[in-house]
Amino acid sequence: MDVTAIILFLNFILAIAIVFLEHKNPTSTWAWLLVLTFIPLVGFGLYLIFGRKLSRKKLFIWDNKSKLGVKKAVENQLQLLEEDSYPIPEQYQNNSDLFYLHLRNNDAILTQENEVDIFNDGRAKFERLIKDMEAAQHHIHIQYYIYRSDQLGRQIGEILKRKAQEGVSVRFLYDDLGARKMSRRFIHELKEAGVLVEAFFPSLIPKVNLKINYRNHRKLVIIDGEIGYTGGFNVGDEYLGENKKYGYWRDTHLRITGEAVRSMQTRFILDWNQASKHQLILYDPIYYQAKPKGNVGMQIVSSGPDSDWEQIKYGYIKLIMEAEEYVYIQTPYFIPDESLADVVKIAALSGIDVRIMIPNKPDHPFVYWATYSYVGSMLEAGAKIYVYNNGFLHAKTIMVDGKIASVGTANIDVRSFRLNFEVNAFMYSKDVTQRLLADFERDMSQSDLLTLEAYQQRSIWIQIKESIARLISPIL
Repeated sequence: MDVTAIILFLNFILAIAIVFLEHKNPTSTWAWLLVLTFIPLVGFGLYLIFGRKLSRKKLFIWDNKSKLGVKKAVENQLQLLEEDSYPIPEQYQNNSDLFYLHLRNNDAILTQENEVDIFNDGRAKFERLIKDMEAAQHHIHIQYYIYRSDQLGRQIGEILKRKAQEGVSVRFLYDDLGARKMSRRFIHELKEAGVLVEAFFPSLIPKVNLKINYRNHRKLVIIDGEIGYTGGFNVGDEYLGENKKYGYWRDTHLRITGEAVRSMQTRFILDWNQASKHQLILYDPIYYQAKPKGNVGMQIVSSGPDSDWEQIKYGYIKLIMEAEEYVYIQTPYFIPDESLADVVKIAALSGIDVRIMIPNKPDHPFVYWATYSYVGSMLEAGAKIYVYNNGFLHAKTIMVDGKIASVGTANIDVRSFRLNFEVNAFMYSKDVTQRLLADFERDMSQSDLLTLEAYQQRSIWIQIKESIARLISPIL
């Protein structure tokens, strides 16, 4: 049997496995079959890196723990919502079905007494984060997808080491692929100072991680159980706008105080216990010091391949379905699956003011061109597309009707919805949504409005790139 025959045979076996054994999404299945058909040898390698489904039984050991400690609170809230006796402010009573969705589908407890600070500039965000970490008395829990051991990373690292030496409990969790450029020496220095350090889903060979899927894309910092941070910023000098390729980095990040910090702490503890042999005692009261503060309603919603449901995507869909006036979206990647694409188009066709803001430059070329292929159909449905020009737009934000908003780590793409671990804050607050709206409107002044006429005049070469990217978008 010659080499060509062997390759074709392996591709045939792999195709059978994809269709009959792995039970992938049909769109994803067709995308992989196209790759295997047209580039068999390369496609086989790509599938081994990007396409394999891993055993949940081995990887997702937190499943049996996810309801511990919160189950009773979830059951109580569900019962009150079902009986229409939960005390919801009048202006948000029409959204009780959204509360119910996240509560039932994700154990996302609704808290109503929170305060939120919004950061869209990296320097301001990290200045405040550093100040809060410097004041930590009991613990710092820090989790990022990308963490670089550059100037910013080392500045934060020095604080973590110093606080650990002062007796503060410091836990540092990073994604092994996202933080692959972080130096081993930096990690060693943290451990030597007493910082507990763990990598999510590490590879056996340092610096070589071919496990592209199932990455922990969450960004969480919890300080003394009272202050929580989440949003789009990772840790690295480029997030301060110091990378010439991207220029100014426009993102959205939240500083949260109040009851919702308890839910953020739960999320961190579950992720930490999955990655570490040094287990945290689940729901130890010492880690849950958050006190009611403010009047922002909030649910901390997480999603990932450890669940049969796409919780954050369902939340996005429900948000858009409930819109009566407008839907504003900011995302670095707009590659919706059919269900989300349809609901956005239906909203636009129904006369809802749909505005989608995307970056004008790619950080991942295939994703960039796939994004442009999808915004075309949105333009045809009547949505307004804004192309942000003042650097790189990385915010993951949705605002609806000036009263509900979502900010977090999830992009609008298949990878965020099905393959990565994500976390978003769904906020029920006119004040917070209006502040995010003001940021969006300011960004509009630094963006170009992409018209349908201009989009239709793009070159043949661009159309080819869009078509190829769209074909493989389910596996990007």
